[in-house]
Amino acid sequence: MKRLYFLLPELALCRTIIDELLAQGIAQSHLHVIANSSHSLEGLPKATAWQKSDVKYGIELGIGMGGMAGLLGGLLAVSFPPSGLVLAGGATLAGGALAGASFGGLVSALMRSHEHNHELDAFESAVMDGDILLLVDVPRHEVEAVKQLVTQHHPEVQIGLAEPRKI
Repeated sequence: MKRLYFLLPELALCRTIIDELLAQGIAQSHLHVIANSSHSLEGLPKATAWQKSDVKYGIELGIGMGGMAGLLGGLLAVSFPPSGLVLAGGATLAGGALAGASFGGLVSALMRSHEHNHELDAFESAVMDGDILLLVDVPRHEVEAVKQLVTQHHPEVQIGLAEPRKI
């Protein structure tokens, strides 16, 4: 999935584009609206903490880092077992990796839940000035079709695309 960002000058245009996207088969759960407090977003799919914060990125990072740490810990336990204890190598490695990934994902998600989504930084001043930001999650093969649909009917809309993060 790729995330498209549509910066819209008014709420009526946002509603129109959402209706067009829904008619094209985009699920409402893939549409998210962010606006300042001067706009009433009643009836629109508001962005949740999942879209506004770095929770998702924190989970991904924590699972990766925790899994590696757990695997390393399991490898050390198998390589240098305590005296008198026989360890099953594969089970110890898998258990260590799973425990590390679980713990890392949880801790990193909790830490990142209070940090804003840095992908939204480019749009922050426009949203504060009154523009509406529409986030649309689409499969990679539909990105161009969705962009064309919106620009064909609404050439005034600014479109951005989320770039993958560097870890």
